[in-house]
Amino acid sequence: MLGALPVRGRHARRPLLVGLSGLQGSGKSTFARALAAAANARAIPCDVLSLDDFYYGRRARQHFARTRHPLFATRGVPGTHDVGLLLHALAALGVAGPRRPARLPRFDKGRDTRVVPSRWRRVARPPALVVLEGWCVGVPPQDAHSLRRAVNALERDEDRDGRWRRAVNAELARAYSLLWRRLDRLVLLQAPSFAVVERWRDEQERALRARGAPRALDHAALHRFLMHYERLSRHALRTLPPRADIRLVLDEHRRVRGIEGA
Repeated sequence: MLGALPVRGRHARRPLLVGLSGLQGSGKSTFARALAAAANARAIPCDVLSLDDFYYGRRARQHFARTRHPLFATRGVPGTHDVGLLLHALAALGVAGPRRPARLPRFDKGRDTRVVPSRWRRVARPPALVVLEGWCVGVPPQDAHSLRRAVNALERDEDRDGRWRRAVNAELARAYSLLWRRLDRLVLLQAPSFAVVERWRDEQERALRARGAPRALDHAALHRFLMHYERLSRHALRTLPPRADIRLVLDEHRRVRGIEGA
């Protein structure tokens, strides 16, 4: 796939910024690591950023829950990421403006908070390729009509007036859309349907439960958690395929059944 990507971005002096999008459990992190390893092996310095590392911590989200809507307490949807910090990291890597010494944040999901800055990863060499991976990377906002109807029990019972989903959509239309416009290429791991997501995520949670991870989700908790993501996941399945430059079409076992695009 590297052969389909130019070595530099729109401006020859800055890194190429590639968005890697895919629903939860689709294998984004694994694929991003493999892409970075292949790039570095070909003397193309590459750094990977995960949208997950830019979540607001539990304390900040609890503040959002009090001041905006209770459902913002759960990390995941647009509005629970510090987009300003992400843009700052991209700028430090040279994606937007002159490169500066860069330290990249990490989020500790077990503690549900960001790791202290002294433990952030330091980037020593200027990258030629930056991969930004995340479940909603590249997803456009929905139209107002689509927001009227609840898509699941969570929205029906806990967002009856639609205030939460309108706020999420507003975030997507503003800060996130500005971020997506910086992408030089969009690569999509295309899931066959939203129905497989719960099974894929349950496989991950079973592995965490087997290791005794304190925040591993049981089936009921996972089902509720994924309802926060369902609206935009279904929207992504409809809207991202024609927007992506490269699509890796997955089957229900995450096997690549086809590669389409450049």
